[in-house]
Amino acid sequence: MGIDLIFKIAAIGILISVLNQVLIRAGREEQAMLTTLAGLVVVLLMVIQQIDYLFNTVKTIFDL
Repeated sequence: MGIDLIFKIAAIGILISVLNQVLIRAGREEQAMLTTLAGLVVVLLMVIQQIDYLFNTVKTIFDL
């Protein structure tokens, strides 16, 4: 875990925002929206994995 997760999320955000602007300038608003949605899904999956790891750690610590 650690700071690398934050850097990965930031890199995805920067990449998606640049791609979104390029697609909007090209007149492809639908593809821009889908690209933004895909980026959001990828980041949410990364965060969900970390939350699962947190819950498993808490269960292990308290012997639940």
